[in-house]
Amino acid sequence: MGDLSSVLPAGLLDVISALIPPVVVATVFCAFVIKLLRREMAPRRMDGSLVSGDATVGAPDAEPAGSSVAAAKDEKPIVGGGDQAESDGR
Repeated sequence: MGDLSSVLPAGLLDVISALIPPVVVATVFCAFVIKLLRREMAPRRMDGSLVSGDATVGAPDAEPAGSSVAAAKDEKPIVGGGDQAESDGR
């Protein structure tokens, strides 16, 4: 039972041996693409910094009062047409 050639048909072992390298390459490629997409789709602030679970690191409140981010948070949100967002009335 230690030899696969006695268990598998003659041509199947050759097919499996030929398919192993492309499967390994495809798996590594997919893992790289998924890692890249997760990093690119991570939530970001308006200044481009990543949003983390720690509120003290890079918090907008820690920036100088004259910065554009501090000024932008005091503005009203842009709402089309009325006092509610488009998705609220549906």
